[in-house]
Order: sequence, then C-alpha cells, then structure tokens
Amino acid sequence: MSIDQVSWEAAVRHLYGDGYVFIAAGPRKHEDWRTDVVAVMERTVPDPRGWAGLDDTANEHSSEQLGFPFCRPSFRDDPSRPLTPADVEERLHEIDRASAENLLLALTDEGCTLRNLERFTESFEELQEMAHTVLARFGDRFTCHTNVSTGPRNATLNLRAHSPGWAPMTCYGEDCGLVVVTDAEVGLFWAFGDI
Repeated sequence: MSIDQVSWEAAVRHLYGDGYVFIAAGPRKHEDWRTDVVAVMERTVPDPRGWAGLDDTANEHSSEQLGFPFCRPSFRDDPSRPLTPADVEERLHEIDRASAENLLLALTDEGCTLRNLERFTESFEELQEMAHTVLARFGDRFTCHTNVSTGPRNATLNLRAHSPGWAPMTCYGEDCGLVVVTDAEVGLFWAFGDI
C-alpha cells in the first residue's frame, strides 16, 4: 500500500484528534535508533517528509525541559533530567505488526484499550484500515516497539481483555506508546492520561 501526505495526515487527525497525544516522526540518522527516538521526543528534528503530526504537549515544554513530557524514571526527584537512549531501551520491547495495528487503535484515547473505539461511528474494519494507512508510511520493512504490556507474551498484545500495564516514560499518570523504526525514519505515537 502506498501512502501520501493527505491520506496519512487525515488518518492521524481522525484517529487521534480527540485524544491527548504526541504523534511525530523523525529521520533515522544513527545506528542506534533509540538516539533518534530521543531526538523526536525532544523536538530537535523535523519530520523528514514535512508531514504534520499532533503534539498536545507542545506548549508545556521549556528550554530547560526539551523532552517534556518524556522523562527519566526519577522525574519526581529531578524532572529536568532528559531521557536517554538507554532509558528508551530499558522501557520498550518489540511487538508484532498485528499488535502494533491494534495498539494504534487503542491509543486513540486514554486507557489504551480497544474499548476506546466505541466513540467512533466507523466499523472496526474501517478503523483498522486507518491504522493500516498510518503504518503504510513506514513501508513493509519496519519494527514496532512499545512500553505497553498485557502479560507474559508481550510480543503479542491483547488489548481486548483488560487494561494493559506500561513502563512509564513520561510525567503523566498514564502513558502508552508505539515506536515504529525503519532504516530511514522513526515514528512515535503516544497517548497520555492524567498527571
């Protein structure tokens, strides 16, 4: 499936426009893609295609805290400590493509569950097609990583059974996200709950 800017941005706006989210992509410049993920979190790199994401936290970060709301585990002790590639590696695990597609839908609102889809008028299949559109930007060769877990087989997420657990990456009470990695780009899709 080939994708263009208009269809990708429309799918992103439709799925995530009513949530509290951070959706952005950046270039892949380093062998360790986690370095590129941190650059996107800190907003220090532009989208390599110039496509628009969503950043509901843009007005909340400052020059002292570029990566806000992304922060290290000890954020309550020192919120200005930036997230590092090692922190990203510690909190993310790889998931399969089907789980990534379902996670994209679960991220449409806080709670990170497929029950979030009840507010949409489209069928599940139509919403899945939008998730396919979002992932199509990254081609056929990519890996997916998340801080979300639903049990012992984390490579396959079950987002229907119950609310998931997650490894905190932000200062919010809940943060669930997906990182998509290719040879050329990294994409971040994050939803936040209450502080």
